[in-house]
Amino acid sequence: MAGPKSSPAAAAKSTATTPSSTSSSLTPATSNAVQTLWKAYNEATSSRLKTIDAFLVFLMLSGIAQFLYCALVTNFPFNAFLAGFGSCVGQFVLTASLRSQVNPENRTEFKEVSPERCVHVKHHNIVSCFLTRYLVHSPISP
Repeated sequence: MAGPKSSPAAAAKSTATTPSSTSSSLTPATSNAVQTLWKAYNEATSSRLKTIDAFLVFLMLSGIAQFLYCALVTNFPFNAFLAGFGSCVGQFVLTASLRSQVNPENRTEFKEVSPERCVHVKHHNIVSCFLTRYLVHSPISP
C-alpha cells in the first residue's frame, strides 16, 4: 500500500493547466493572423485610402464617445447629442461613399466618374456637412 495515489487536488491541478495551455496556443495564431492582415493592408492599400480610413476611424470613435457620454454621464441637452451623433453618422456615410468610389478595385462600378471628380464632389459634401455642423449648431456670441 505504499504505492503513489493521486489526490483529487492533484487531478484538478493537472486538468486546470490543460485548458490554459490550449488557450495560450490560440493567442499566437490570432496575433499572427492580425499581423498578416495588417501587413497586407499596408502593402496593398494606397495612401489616399489609408487617409480616408483614418478619418473613418476618427468618426467612428467620435460617435462612440458621444454615445457613451450620453449613456453614462448625462443626456441633458439631448438635441445636442442628436445633432452631434447624427452629423458623425452622416459624415461617416459620406466618407464611406467616397472610399467606395475612389477605391481602384471598384472602377468597373463607377466608370462614368473619375476618382478626382469623386474626391472633389465628396470633399464639397463633407465640407458643407462640417460647416452645417459647426456654424448652425454652435452658438455665436455677439
